[in-house]
Amino acid sequence: MKASAPRNNDLPGNGAAAHGFGLVHADLSLLVLDKPAGLLAVPGRGEDKQDCLSARVQAAWPDALVVHRLDQATSGLMLMARGAAMQRALSHSFESREVGKRYVAVVEGRLPSPADVQAWSLIDLPIIVDWPRRPLRIIDAERGKPSQTRWRVLAFDAAANTTRVELEPVTGRSHQLRVHLQALGHPILGDALYAPAEVQAKSPRLLLHAAALQFKHPASGEPLSFESSPDF
Repeated sequence: MKASAPRNNDLPGNGAAAHGFGLVHADLSLLVLDKPAGLLAVPGRGEDKQDCLSARVQAAWPDALVVHRLDQATSGLMLMARGAAMQRALSHSFESREVGKRYVAVVEGRLPSPADVQAWSLIDLPIIVDWPRRPLRIIDAERGKPSQTRWRVLAFDAAANTTRVELEPVTGRSHQLRVHLQALGHPILGDALYAPAEVQAKSPRLLLHAAALQFKHPASGEPLSFESSPDF
């Protein structure tokens, strides 16, 4: 089932919008947020990197705790727990691959579609940190960690020579979707880390959005589904 909108008494006093993020759902156990592109998910190193989604959410819900992260450049759905017990339960769900995640991206060039346009293809390429250039990641068949991404084409724009694609990460490596699409020869538009300059220049932001989350409620066991449409 798709979760209903949060009740008024679940909202912070001055509203989530005042804190610079979207609120999709709130209850006594968890929060589902809509992170804008360009905002850190958690604090970084240095005083100039303390403003982030988790800090803004904790200003409204002091018991909110991080369960997973999105890249700074990625927009879309991010889940936070309320309290340590719910954090443990939700973290276990992620580690056990019991959380369904879908992303939408726009990539350079035309990705080939299978005869069955609804069919999914699989990228199975191991990823490792590129230590001399970290935080970049690279494909490494010998030392990389197993990494799988399912994908299917949503639409091709012939005029722009770009493909809109739906992505489902099977594993959860850092930068996985960006590295895998680059490895296919179809980097994501606006990707300042993995796309060549001409592809970066096609968009002022990374065109990657966390569009859907599905999981069981950690307290009730109820199936939950949330969706967020990208603004590109």
